[in-house]
Amino acid sequence: MSDRKPRVLATRLFPPAVQARLQANFDAVLNPDDVVYDADRLAQAIAGCEGLMCAAGDPVNAAAIARFPDSLRIIATFSVGYEHVDVAAATKRGIVVTNTPDVLTDATADVALLCLLGAARRAQEGIDMLRGRRWIGWAPTQLMGTHVTGKRLGILGMGRIGQAVADRARAFGMTIHYSNRKRLSPEEEKGAIFHADPEAMLPHCDFLSLNCPLTAETRKWLNQARIARLPDGAVVVNTARGPVVDDDALIAAVRSGKLASVGLDVFDGEPKLHPGYLDLPNAFLLPHMGSATLETRNAMGFRALDNLEALLLRGETPPHRVA
Repeated sequence: MSDRKPRVLATRLFPPAVQARLQANFDAVLNPDDVVYDADRLAQAIAGCEGLMCAAGDPVNAAAIARFPDSLRIIATFSVGYEHVDVAAATKRGIVVTNTPDVLTDATADVALLCLLGAARRAQEGIDMLRGRRWIGWAPTQLMGTHVTGKRLGILGMGRIGQAVADRARAFGMTIHYSNRKRLSPEEEKGAIFHADPEAMLPHCDFLSLNCPLTAETRKWLNQARIARLPDGAVVVNTARGPVVDDDALIAAVRSGKLASVGLDVFDGEPKLHPGYLDLPNAFLLPHMGSATLETRNAMGFRALDNLEALLLRGETPPHRVA
């Protein structure tokens, strides 16, 4: 039996425990400086590799996959979403694609509530006031925000994360409305109100949380027409994918006062977010940190390694194969 370990390229600097396991089981090509690969660098680094452990934002598109070596057998992305991987191109080359589902539900739902509360209570403005040394003391009308308790929360996309957001919102006495591709069971609904047509849900949303996947149907789903259906003074939260919203429409709605505020953890074209968001003092903005806990990032890495080890070490179907 050969002692040769399969060669695997890790495109990013992953958590220490994840990298230790990667190095123990594979001939690992690491990226200790966490330099973001462009297509040319990726094509050079992947030479001779059987596995690729990539992450959201890596250029694993059709052009890149066309340059991958014939030795490559699997692309294991360190993420739930895999829109950055051209699955059709990988399948055409006979390359398996896997993801890391079911491990970041709680962490992402926590950040959705952080965004909801931060936007509602004008947290960004308060922080900026303190750090800018402009706070001169308490005042009766200072930074008055939007009350959360007892309000209506609409959730677009009631999968695991959407349901976890709903569970947390119930602690604030919020009434839950949701729209999903299919209605949940009564046990899963927990009294939430289902809307088969998501547009019919919008007038019932004092708060709207976007938790849907990015698809052709959801790209720029929250546009000017749909924002107009929300109640005046509503708050929009997005912890799903940046392209789910029309940036220009969302920014215009906040500037006009149609929306009280927004809480965003994801952006179209990130890290180059629309500059208009930076000019909105009442926008609560985070740098895509929904899954950023040590426990969650380790779990994501271990799940990616489970996929790599299944195929490359044992010749088995990876447990989280998407293509």
